[in-house]
Amino acid sequence: MTDSPAPSVSGQRAPVGVDPTRASIARVYDAFLNGKDNYEIDRAVLKQVQEHMPSAQELAFENRGFLIRVCRFLATQTDIDQFLDLGSGLPTAENVHQVVQRVRPDARVNYVDNDPVVLAHGRALLEENENCRFVAADIFDPKAILENEEIRHFIDFNKPLGLFQMGTLHHYNGPRDAPKEMMRTLIDALPSGSFVALSHFLDPQNEHSTTARDAEEAFLHSPMGSGTFRTHDELLELFPGLELVEPGLVRCADWWPDGPQLRPLTSAQRCIAGAVGRKP
Repeated sequence: MTDSPAPSVSGQRAPVGVDPTRASIARVYDAFLNGKDNYEIDRAVLKQVQEHMPSAQELAFENRGFLIRVCRFLATQTDIDQFLDLGSGLPTAENVHQVVQRVRPDARVNYVDNDPVVLAHGRALLEENENCRFVAADIFDPKAILENEEIRHFIDFNKPLGLFQMGTLHHYNGPRDAPKEMMRTLIDALPSGSFVALSHFLDPQNEHSTTARDAEEAFLHSPMGSGTFRTHDELLELFPGLELVEPGLVRCADWWPDGPQLRPLTSAQRCIAGAVGRKP
């Protein structure tokens, strides 16, 4: 990271601590969603992946749509009124608090991320909503998350909560089995009645597998350097001890869509999956 501010795409200067010459997961997702809080290096990742998966932006749009529908489900169909969103990324329409607080105005939402740009947006969020908190922490260190005093002061781990890992674990660069242990640690700490929602890049193990693996290689060899596609069975291992809500682990596009699917799914829409599980 550099301490010298650098020009941004809008002519403004990058926040201190932000290196516009290195891709950021949060800013890359922003580029995938046609946002404005990204740099050329982040857009380069999108272009590189699009060479192998032209519909690549649908990965981000399906992930966001899934998040919104899950928030709506938990706010309207359960008694959950506190949410812990790990790897929240840059604010975009709609965010967790916007969806759940429309139904439950007093619902608490704790966002966690460690990207400097996200931190700047998070601080602004604190000023406008007393029921939101932002904590800067490493989402791939579950013990640190669970022991974080700010989080434990705001989230009551003695009552059910909603835990989100939306589009995060496929960006972990360590041992392939590590995300499974991360999720086990987090789930073990949740009280009975809690819900866990997770989305992840999918290798569908069919005629679209080649596209998924090519996109994976593009992600891994891009300036961002992460983006693992796992199989359905591998993703099921990320929900240890949970009872999956119908329809179970499916493509994000198939998890209680807002309307009928009139157009054929793109390759990208077939290569991201999600599920919601309840802890007995």
